[in-house]
Amino acid sequence: MQFTIGRPTRRRSASAGEGRDGTSALAERMADCAVVGGQLVGNADPARAGLGEAVRALLAAYAEALTDPTRSAVLLTDNGRWPKEYPAVFDGLLRVGQAAVDTGTPEALGLARRVTGTVLGVRENSRAGWRLRARVLEALGDDRGAVEAHGRYLALCTIDDVGTGARIASLRESREQLEKCVAELLRACPGAGERAVVSPTESRAAAVRARDAGDFAGAVEHLIAALAAMTAEDRPLGELSEALTAVIDHRPPAGSGAYDPLADPRIVEMYSTHRRLLARESTPDPLLGGTSVIGLSDFRNLIAGRSVCLVANSQRVATSGMGAEIDDYDLVVRFNSFRIDAEHTGRRTDIHATIHKHNFNWDVPVRTRLVFGGKQGAWLQSVRRRLVPGAQRYVNDRSLRWPVREIGRLTEEEWPSIPTSGFNMLWLLDFLDVNPRLDLIGFDFYASGAYRLQDAMKLPITSVHEYRREREWIMERARHADEMRIALR
Repeated sequence: MQFTIGRPTRRRSASAGEGRDGTSALAERMADCAVVGGQLVGNADPARAGLGEAVRALLAAYAEALTDPTRSAVLLTDNGRWPKEYPAVFDGLLRVGQAAVDTGTPEALGLARRVTGTVLGVRENSRAGWRLRARVLEALGDDRGAVEAHGRYLALCTIDDVGTGARIASLRESREQLEKCVAELLRACPGAGERAVVSPTESRAAAVRARDAGDFAGAVEHLIAALAAMTAEDRPLGELSEALTAVIDHRPPAGSGAYDPLADPRIVEMYSTHRRLLARESTPDPLLGGTSVIGLSDFRNLIAGRSVCLVANSQRVATSGMGAEIDDYDLVVRFNSFRIDAEHTGRRTDIHATIHKHNFNWDVPVRTRLVFGGKQGAWLQSVRRRLVPGAQRYVNDRSLRWPVREIGRLTEEEWPSIPTSGFNMLWLLDFLDVNPRLDLIGFDFYASGAYRLQDAMKLPITSVHEYRREREWIMERARHADEMRIALR
């Protein structure tokens, strides 16, 4: 389908979302995306290919919208109506921004930043827009702007289920560690303070000249002076971190008598802490309060020979009166945002199986916490961010991260939908086949509605899972089934 990116007539004044010369900001973004998409055709890099696909989907949605002349005029104005009338365009724009951040090139990050301007120009209270803006600014090294954007996102949320508060704290602490490191460098290398009277650019140039002339002591002093001047100017954290890394990477020859930051354990510790916090959130207890990391065989040994019940988060359980019976099982498994009502759900939770994206019940004491997730990097970040020291005795390693896909090797062609936490857990138990009794309590696949923590009740029952097929898989293996219980052993 061919289309022309519209450029409406000039206006006297520009609104918050308006582009240059009266062009709507959306039309400008479409033009930007068309340019970027053309540059990514046939690119073999997965991240760039993902951005190219996101651009193509967005342009297709925009082209389809423009085919309706009676309504498409809203796309060429900045009155804020188009996101509601054309949600596919709005969502597509966000996906382009997210893919651009994942790509990480300067050009892609520039596009992502402009995308957030367009999104927030028409939806000032868009949570997705502010979260995307925070990611963009972090990637650009602008910690002050990222903290502000994270704060705007957090103010729009009823619960912090993605660890935004921890990320804000980490960015602030990362800057604090860097500033402490600069102060220590100036103390350890007094000559640097005497040189910090010129601009950072002049100091860096002087460092190159000094090193070329064999003046290694002068070179490190000039580098520290440049870093100190940039810190005094309150430069973005990304720039400061690069300047600090340049100081750390400066290795004077042995015997030169020049100050070597890497030989100073205080500097190394502060620099390492700064870089770690810049990359991810702090870990209150590196040993996780004595939590042991277990793999597939360890988990098998923990559950072998014991009766197990899996309790659904359904309204059917909420009125079951089966609390005492549930607690009689050797092991009680609950999921994600489970809610306890002793009379109906029982009191005990031995295994908490949760998707890594949700922030519910991580502080509830359990013996074993199994954290599931499809993308290893995101899964690992969530485990580091959310795991509460002392709240579990065991947590799974990556061998148990996504049982249906990683252990069962069921590909997306064989099982297209995303498996639920319940199905991953049940599939794993069925695969290990070491339990004399394996029962599902209240599994009606949300026919009766959800029964979860109050903060989780606002979350929709997602459509990315194929409940019908999971039910069929279960019933094919069931040895007994009644209104409340499905027995697989």
